[in-house]
Amino acid sequence: MGMIINGKCPVEVALNKIGGKYKVLILHFLAEGPLRFNGLQKALPKATPKMLTQQLRELEADDLIHREVYPVVPPKTEYSLTELGKSLIPILESIAEWGTQFL
Repeated sequence: MGMIINGKCPVEVALNKIGGKYKVLILHFLAEGPLRFNGLQKALPKATPKMLTQQLRELEADDLIHREVYPVVPPKTEYSLTELGKSLIPILESIAEWGTQFL
């Protein structure tokens, strides 16, 4: 279990990508389908707009989510999972099942 690959711990690499106050929750909500910023804000009412924006930017930089800006007035921006992000869905489902035990 404590495997090191190329001098790095795979768990540490994974946590660097999805660790963060709201990243796993953002991925969880986007697993249900694309959402606009306001939809994510409603799903995560404790997240400040600044924090949510920061987490979205990091997830986009790590190619876990895609940000689509539609050329309409007012501008419409939609977030969705990339193929790499979709590969996390089974893990997110396992986390949800595990969390259900404590509800």
